[in-house]
Amino acid sequence: MGEQPLFSAKAHVFQIDPATKRNWIPASKHAVTVSFFYDASRSVYRIISVGGTKAIINSTITPNMTFTKTSQKFGQWADSRANTVYGLGFATEQQLQQFSEQFKEFKEAARLVREKSQEKFELINAGLNIAAPQVTTP
Repeated sequence: MGEQPLFSAKAHVFQIDPATKRNWIPASKHAVTVSFFYDASRSVYRIISVGGTKAIINSTITPNMTFTKTSQKFGQWADSRANTVYGLGFATEQQLQQFSEQFKEFKEAARLVREKSQEKFELINAGLNIAAPQVTTP
């Protein structure tokens, strides 16, 4: 079935300058669609945005990520896997608020998915440690 889009918004996309870690570099010339996706086969939530033919955001949401509103229409999050910080500029405060709420929701869902997979893993490991009953014959 592949990935299903869960929520989309239009925003200007930025990435932090890797040299200064202070300045924002525009990743899109104009507002582009930024979408949350759920990949059922891998049980992961991702944020994806495509500009032209290349992905300008491909960020897997993890439980320890935080989306921070830094102004009325701008927010950011750090993606340690991609080794960058993404920034999004929205046209309205309401769009920023909606994106922020969705981010929190999918971050929580990612945490629950991770906990479930850890429980499954622990059950499998616990099952491997069960010794077969010893049968003694008189």
